[in-house]
Amino acid sequence: MRQETIDRIRKFTEDRDWDQFHAPVHLAKSIIIEAAELLECFQWDDENFDEEHVKEELADVMVYCQNLADKLGVDPDDIINKKMDQNEAKYPVEKAKGKADKYDKL
Repeated sequence: MRQETIDRIRKFTEDRDWDQFHAPVHLAKSIIIEAAELLECFQWDDENFDEEHVKEELADVMVYCQNLADKLGVDPDDIINKKMDQNEAKYPVEKAKGKADKYDKL
């Protein structure tokens, strides 16, 4: 995410004095709630969906994820890259390419 976007999210929260409500557990719950709303976009038809609604719900998930990263004092790039290192080790291309198997089944 671009820094200007991150700053905008932070300013939105700060301007409304909402940080007081952003305990990690509340933000984690909000991520799940918004992710469920994202999934709801595909509830009855996984091919014909409202793309604008999907983008809105995806944005909500991402905003709450940024808020949680801020609250925990973690850098999203750092934690994503660490997780990608783990995923690349678990799912080497030569074993995983074109397969949906879990790493312990490759």
